[in-house]
Formats: sequence, C-alpha cells, structure tokens
Amino acid sequence: MRSSAVVSGVLSVLLLALVAVGWSPLLSFDRSVAEELHRGAVAHPGLTRVNRVLSDWVWDPLTMRALAAGTAVLLWWRRERRLALWVVGTSVLAVLLQQGLKALVGRGRPQWPDPVDWARYAAFPSGHAMTATVTCGLLLWVLALHWRDEWRGWGALAGAAAVSVLGVGWTRTYLGVHWPSDVVGGWLLGWFCVSVAILAYRRSERRGAPAAPGTGGADGGSGRAGER
Repeated sequence: MRSSAVVSGVLSVLLLALVAVGWSPLLSFDRSVAEELHRGAVAHPGLTRVNRVLSDWVWDPLTMRALAAGTAVLLWWRRERRLALWVVGTSVLAVLLQQGLKALVGRGRPQWPDPVDWARYAAFPSGHAMTATVTCGLLLWVLALHWRDEWRGWGALAGAAAVSVLGVGWTRTYLGVHWPSDVVGGWLLGWFCVSVAILAYRRSERRGAPAAPGTGGADGGSGRAGER
C-alpha cells in the first residue's frame, strides 16, 4: 500500500504540473479525444441520455457521498467509531483537496457550440472521478476488513466498484464536460487519498495495539504500547 500511495502521489503531482503549465502534447491529446467523443455524443442522443443518467444520478458525487455516509453510520452503530470517523474524515479531506486544486489550477472546461451537458467549477481534477474512486476504495477497504474471507459476493462487488470508477470517468469525457486528463487526475488523486488513509489507519492501530506479554511497559511489566 505504501508503494501505491507513492506512485499515485508522484503521478498526481506530475500530471498537475503538466496541466498547470499547459504542456502542448497533453493539451493536443485532450482536445483530439474530447472532440471525437463529442461528435459521437451529438450524433447519438439516446446513448447520451444514458450517459447523463449514469453521470448525474447513479455515479453522481452526492450519491457516492451518501454511500460513504451510510457506511459510516453502520460502522458507528456497530461501535467501530474510529473506522467510521476515518471514512468520514477521508471523504471530507478529499473534497477539500479536490476543490482546492480546482481553484488553484483554474482550468477551463471544454466549450462546445452544441453542448450536450454542463457543469460548474473548474475542470481539473474531475470531481466525479475523484469522489467515485475515494468512495469505492473506502467501501472495498471496509468490506475487506470484515467480510472478505466469508462473503462470496466480494468479487462481484469489486467488479462493480471498478465499473463505477471507470464508467464515471468515461461519462464525464463523453458528455464533454471534462478533458481526459481531468479524469485521470481525479482517479490518481482519489486513489492517493485512499492509500494514505489506509496507511494512516494501520499505523494508528499498531500504536494502539497491546504489547506482547513480557515485553514490558514503562514499569517493566506487561504494559501497553499505547491506549486506543
């Protein structure tokens, strides 16, 4: 998990820098892909409506945050309050990071004479892609902590999470409200947030775990390494 956090963090910073300085090859790639997808969206209104439903309702950030909130409530009810607060805290910090970067970079969204959808705020990173990555990552982590070995539906749920994360990125680009690099940035930053949250939680758990008998505390007895 540490290597995953490092790789996603480095790639996020690199992509952020390329977007901020307006690196020509990246901008050209973004433009060519966006134009091709927009032509398809205009030519196929039925498929465009499906993408709008998926983007604006099924994989909307509000839907994702409601899932995270529901998970936190369930964990709190099960008296796993530290984990519940971790889920909420990670989700909130991810939103703050997302909005902060949007304001900092200030990247404009694609502009079309015949738009098929619209969106507010700056483009980079994609809030839909980042929120879906954070929420799905946290939900899979929570499920893995509790039921991965016993629950036969784990593979199906992991597949649904992957489809959601990839699918929402596709819809945002197809609908012409994001450049491809906005979506990739959202995925990378989202996974970075999840990875760091998991690493921090594991470290906090190790600090709160009981010491092995005979290892001694401050009094030379079988004390604790630290209280929860």
